[in-house]
Order: sequence, then C-alpha cells, then structure tokens
Amino acid sequence: MRLLSWLRRLTFAWGLLWGATLAQAAPPIEQWVQPDGARVYWVYSPALPMLDVRIEVDGGSRRDPPDQAGLAAAVALMLSKGVAASAAGPALDDNAVSEAWADLGAQWSAVATLDRLSVSLRTLTTPDILDAAVALAARQLAAPAFDAAVWARERERLVAAWQQAQLQPETRAARLYADAVYRGHPYGWEATPQTWAAITPQAMREFYRRHARACDARVTLVGRIGRAEAQALVQRLLAGWADHGCAPLPALPEVAPLAQGVAVQEPFAGAAQAHVLIGQPGVPRRDPDYLALQVANHIVGGGGFTSRLMHEIRERRGLTYGVYSYFLAGRHAGAYTVTLQTSPDQAAQAVALVHQVLRDFTERGPTDAELQQAKTALIQSHALRLDSNRKIADQVAAVAWSDLPLDELDTWPARVAALDRDTVWRAWRRVIDPQRLVTVVVGAVP
Repeated sequence: MRLLSWLRRLTFAWGLLWGATLAQAAPPIEQWVQPDGARVYWVYSPALPMLDVRIEVDGGSRRDPPDQAGLAAAVALMLSKGVAASAAGPALDDNAVSEAWADLGAQWSAVATLDRLSVSLRTLTTPDILDAAVALAARQLAAPAFDAAVWARERERLVAAWQQAQLQPETRAARLYADAVYRGHPYGWEATPQTWAAITPQAMREFYRRHARACDARVTLVGRIGRAEAQALVQRLLAGWADHGCAPLPALPEVAPLAQGVAVQEPFAGAAQAHVLIGQPGVPRRDPDYLALQVANHIVGGGGFTSRLMHEIRERRGLTYGVYSYFLAGRHAGAYTVTLQTSPDQAAQAVALVHQVLRDFTERGPTDAELQQAKTALIQSHALRLDSNRKIADQVAAVAWSDLPLDELDTWPARVAALDRDTVWRAWRRVIDPQRLVTVVVGAVP
C-alpha cells in the first residue's frame, strides 16, 4: 500500500511537471495602445505564413434594447452581407464579398456573443494576399451595407429557424432556465420574430456606430508579422471607425443572486427524453476565485467520466448517457449549469441525484485524490489550448477582453498546481448554494 501511495504521488508530481513544461511554450504577448485608443495584443508566431486577427468591442447582446433583442446578432450577421460604395471602391453585394474572400483564400467572420461583437480575419502573410485581405476587411468594417432587402431575406431565415426550434423540448428548457436564472438581466433576453421585426437597417447602423469604436477595441494579432507591421495593419483596419466617437456606454446591472430555489416543471408533447437544467448565477470572469471554481467544477461535473455527476448518474445507475456542468463567465455572472437528458420516468431520480451531489460537495469538499486528479488533467490539457495559431488567438483575445495579466497563459498551470483543497472548497461554497438552485425539467414532471 505504501508503494502504491508513493507511485500515485510520483505520477501526480510528474503530471504537474509535464504540464508545466508544456506550458512554458505559451507565447509571450506584447501589448500597446494605438493613437486612436485601440488596445493591441500581439504574438509573433513565425511557424506558418499565417495571420489570425480578432477585433472585439463592447457590442454583444447585453447591449440590445429590450424590444430589439437580437440586434447585436443581426449587426454581426449583416457585416458579411455587403459593402457600401465609398472612396475605397464600388459597392459589393453579399455574393461579391463572399467571392472576394474565396479568391483570396482568406476567412472573415463576425459574431455577437453575450458581451462582445467580434470580428475574425485569417489570411496568408504573403504580401499581396495580406494587403488585399486587410483592404477588404477594412472596407467591411468601415462601410457595411446593412441592405434592407438582404435583411428581410435573412430575417425570414431567422424566423423559420426559430419556429423550428420551438418544436424541440431543449429549446423550451433553455428558455425557462434563462428566465429563472437571469430574471430580466440582458444575459437572458431572447430574440423572437417580434423583436427581429422591430430591427431596421437604420437601427443596425446606429448600434454599429455606437459600439464599433476604436477607443475601446481590443485587437489580437497572432502570426508571422512584426510589431511595426502589426501597428500599421491595425491602423488600416480601424480607420473607418475614426468618426464613431467615444461616448461612454451606459452601465448595466449585475446578475442578482437568487433569493431562494426555483423549480419549473413542464410536460412537452412527443418528447422522448426529459431535458434537465439545474444551476444558479455564477461569477464574472474576473472573479478572483474563477480558477479555483474551474477546478471544483472539473471534479463535480466538468471532468467527463472522472466527475462525480457522471459517476453517480451514469456509471452507477445508468440514468443518462451524459451529464455535464460548466460556468459561463463573462463581464457579468453567467450561469453555473448542470445539464442532462434522461427518460421521463427517471427524471425525478436524476434530479434528486444532481442535488445530492451538489450538496455533498458543498458540505464535504473534494477529496485529496479528486483534487490531484483534477489539477493534473487541467494542467495536461492546457497545451492543447495553444497548439495552433487560431487557438492562441482565441486565448489571447480572452485575455485581452477580460483585462487579464499578459502572463496569464504562461502562469496558468503553476497557479492551478498551487491551489489547495481549502481554497477550492471555500470558493465553491462562496458561489454555489444548493438551497438556491433553479431546477428546470421539460418533457416530464418528476
């Protein structure tokens, strides 16, 4: 037994060392502020003749007007659907824009998340291709068409997809869960046919002008370009935002903690499975306990087959194919969520087990073996988050958005390794209260 214990300790120590060694490859990030106020995060990555760019501004769905929920997403969608005529060139419809990117062999996309309006560019760094890709991206950023006929077409597609989604029990469960967790906070707003109908091209232009500003943009560049070239490239990309101003954006409320538990149960005709969502408001990304909570969640439900929830609900009782939990952390406290599907006649048992696992972990905390296993797994997987230019760009953009230290990626494994049981358990108890959980079951009433 002593030999086995010694081997386990040796294996754990080797895992931490191996993960830390891999993490030493985390690239250095250089950061500066452009004359227009844009904050630039640059990583020189010469392995491939590629460049990945992220441009992000405070224009996510949390900025939607309540009666125009979906406005930020509509703006992101329409950024790829045509360019207005300008001194830089004639107008391009959405087909012409797509063909231009295809001809370059480059990629452009835009998306609105809860917090961010994010534009991505991927291109070769061959001088002629890079120059043309930056010129086209700059035109799309400076003069999106927001064409009324194109928006009418896209809105019809959105409505059709929304109507189809309403036939799925998981859609209904997600809506009930968001309503109960966020209780009117913008994180929980839903775009519907009614709110899309209220969105006009003029509303898109006003939203875009108000939120697409160089003064608070975060720009991430990862690839084979030097610092001087990066500075010039950012200036070109954001030149069209020079007249967008920089008026302060209004403060938004925080997600309030739940005062008590909430249970929502609803049948759904024809549902073969019961869809279960259990959770409560969590923490914003900059919360000092965020890292400890990631370790705790790995043990509870984020670690796949090593997690307590998977062990109790799938392996021991066969109630589900999979159960998973996660923290959604942004500028505000996103939800901590446990999600699973099970047969309707087993829903009550599965729900009770989730609550039991959360209570047990809150009352007793992790075991030493669970903590070691979670830390090893997280550290060893860290390198996989940095094994391509695109992934590095994603991680650096996250650092930029949350104003994290520039050595965040490099020190992450060591900070995970340093977490002790009391720190992880205390962080969990501070945030998760098993007496104040939202429990949503759609497709069965336990």
